[in-house]
Amino acid sequence: MNRITSLFKTAAESDNDGLLNVYFTAGFPKLDDTITVLTALQDGGADLVEIGMPYSDPVADGETIQHSNDVALENGMSVRILFEQLQGMRDTITVPVLLMGYINPVLQFGIEAFCKKCAEVGVDGLILPDMPMDVYETEYKPLFDAYGILNIFLVTPQTSEKRIRQIDEVGEGFIYTVSSASVTGSQSGVSTNMESYFERLNDMQLKNPRLIGFGIKDHATFSKASQYAAGAIIGSAFIRVLMESNDLVNDIKTFVSEVKNKPLTTVEA
Repeated sequence: MNRITSLFKTAAESDNDGLLNVYFTAGFPKLDDTITVLTALQDGGADLVEIGMPYSDPVADGETIQHSNDVALENGMSVRILFEQLQGMRDTITVPVLLMGYINPVLQFGIEAFCKKCAEVGVDGLILPDMPMDVYETEYKPLFDAYGILNIFLVTPQTSEKRIRQIDEVGEGFIYTVSSASVTGSQSGVSTNMESYFERLNDMQLKNPRLIGFGIKDHATFSKASQYAAGAIIGSAFIRVLMESNDLVNDIKTFVSEVKNKPLTTVEA
């Protein structure tokens, strides 16, 4: 069973306060920080980790994540280097790991070559927001399936019920539930309109669990979002921690433990 599927199955069968998925950009703040950040996130108590593949035009992302992309690219990060960095990560990393990015670098690398590399290093799933669902279903899904890679789709408040049900049928692992139509980092908190949207999704009784992203920044917003889904995703707020950190490992662990409201001694026990 894929690590993502197993995580959500276990969480659904236990008394869980919500799964925390944390996003960071590979190669940020420094080129060789990728494994350091990933390890600290796991040690701090993150349930799954989303590693961003830096891209020159991340259209869905706000200023904070765009900045991290720019810095990572200036540092020399590339898909090839990322796979080199992730080689051997499963010697110490047990949490599910996803790669998030845009389809163009993946196409340049080669879809099958990319999926094969993901399987080799232990990546569990991909989030490629600009990959058309019909193209994935007709052309790429057999490759993803062959290498055991899950593809995670996004839904927004504007996504029709018909498309949501298509995504639920075609996608696996979880559904990335975008809380608003804005870019990352531009919203804060869960509004009444968002609650109605989340309730509508719950009423649809989808087969895939959901994680809520965009606007999650601390324990209060994480806890609120987790009332309407299996958990939540933090990106921009965590990138700001990396930007401002003077003690990367400890600052990461502290941030995660505070979001989950669990003391580090408990998390690491």
